[in-house]
Amino acid sequence: MLDYAALSALAAVVREGSFERAARSLSVTPSAISQRIRALEERVGCALVVRDSPCRATETGRRLCQHVDHVRLLEQSLHGALPALAGQGEARVPVPVGVNADSLATWVAAPLAAFAAAQPVLLEVSVDDQDHTTEWLRSGAVLAAVTATARPAAGCNSFPLGAMRYVAAASPAFVRRHFGEGVGAGSLARAPSLVFNTKDELQSRWARRLCHRDVQLPRHTLPSPHAFVTAALAGMGWGLHPTGLIDAHLRDGSLVELVPGTPFDVPLHWQHARAAGGMLDGLTSEVLAAARKALLQP
Repeated sequence: MLDYAALSALAAVVREGSFERAARSLSVTPSAISQRIRALEERVGCALVVRDSPCRATETGRRLCQHVDHVRLLEQSLHGALPALAGQGEARVPVPVGVNADSLATWVAAPLAAFAAAQPVLLEVSVDDQDHTTEWLRSGAVLAAVTATARPAAGCNSFPLGAMRYVAAASPAFVRRHFGEGVGAGSLARAPSLVFNTKDELQSRWARRLCHRDVQLPRHTLPSPHAFVTAALAGMGWGLHPTGLIDAHLRDGSLVELVPGTPFDVPLHWQHARAAGGMLDGLTSEVLAAARKALLQP
């Protein structure tokens, strides 16, 4: 039988980043936290925490933290069915969720907020490119995620959300300067582009579809959808923007499409761990309802 007091201490250290903050969150001493984790490490026969600043879980520690997350969600679901079991002042359950930055900036924050306002949870939202959030599900770093992958990760359910539409846009002055003779492989290889991070392939995929070959794009890295818009308006570069963020700028002419009529649609999916219990069903309902209104539907 696992020692759940020790598992809670481990999860708190990983979540808070230090033994001292974990102790405060659990209303115990740092010495008690250290003793519980040391005993758990002796029980499993390996280190569970990298004692650094901040502290982080080892691979085995991460798997145990994932188990704690699942158990807490299952307990909360049981309390919903059997209210007499619920104690006074029950601690909120951390729910790690992965989303892509563009969804967070445009439509997914509202359903996440609605769920968190109605349920005894603390959402831990992590951001990455939609092509990579599935890896977080596979590793157990998150319990649910917006992803570009339709095929469910092991132990997960997958639901289609619809497609997010992007357009390649820049300021009129930037287009005149860099694309005065048209948009093609040569001009794209010289004009600075905007990317979210080094894993962001949207701009390259749009250019490949337009030019029918790979194009090496010079890139500015800006890990924020709103910074993308600001940078594009200032003439820093061109990029693929969600239409929901730049529709007003396209209407007033402060941004223009590089090649009108060439949108890039990215299908999105919602995946969540089946083992996390029924509480995630409520989050799923909120996310699916919001996606039906915000995304392109087949």
